[in-house]
Amino acid sequence: MLAVLLACRSLTAEQVPVRHMEGLMHGFLALRTLDGKRLADGEMTQIAEGDRVTSRLIFRFKDGSVYDDSTIFTQRGAFRLLSDHLVQRGPSFKQPMEASIEPSSGQVTVRYKDKDGEEKILKERRDLPSDVANGLLFTLVKHIQPNVPQTTVSMVATTPKPRVVKLEILPEGEKAIASGNIKHKTVRYVVKVKIGGVAGFVAPLLGKQPPDMHVWVLTGDAPAFVKLEGPLYAGGPIWRIELATPAGF
Repeated sequence: MLAVLLACRSLTAEQVPVRHMEGLMHGFLALRTLDGKRLADGEMTQIAEGDRVTSRLIFRFKDGSVYDDSTIFTQRGAFRLLSDHLVQRGPSFKQPMEASIEPSSGQVTVRYKDKDGEEKILKERRDLPSDVANGLLFTLVKHIQPNVPQTTVSMVATTPKPRVVKLEILPEGEKAIASGNIKHKTVRYVVKVKIGGVAGFVAPLLGKQPPDMHVWVLTGDAPAFVKLEGPLYAGGPIWRIELATPAGF
């Protein structure tokens, strides 16, 4: 009973403060299995208009599947999500779906197909916390100080029913990497998903506890995303996302 009560306690969450203003960006990514097999080619773009930023992360899989996440957020002192629109379709996903989140109104809409192939729409309106971080993980880890022992933010997980979970982001240590003869320092973060409540208490017992994610970030005056290992979607396999160079150069 004590364990259940402790699991039901709400975790402290916080908005991540802005250390560097986000601006114009266009990068190329590769999505691979842990043994190096390339599954998809990706792009990450970002456009800033004042303190309002629009970012997009898209992966196009070799089997025709698509993962497309468009996010709008503000960066006035701390990051705050305005909207997130995620599309995941094709055979690479156990549950193809389209999900939209608008924190200001609390509206969450999920379109998906059930096991019989019938299209369903879930619409819920709820009080969402101010630190909802859907579509923001790659941005937030660049702004978390490596000496901060733990940062906790919220995320709306759609499985397909929406559920607010917590992401605990903890630094795991530094590692040197090289680009040619130039060495750089990176910090690795572990991201733990905390379901909370009674469901969070029983999830590990039922084998449904989401696996940890690991994110590597270049440190220094201009922090940058380097690599992520973890599931791309709820219940998915552990894949690797890393920087890539366009072919033909």
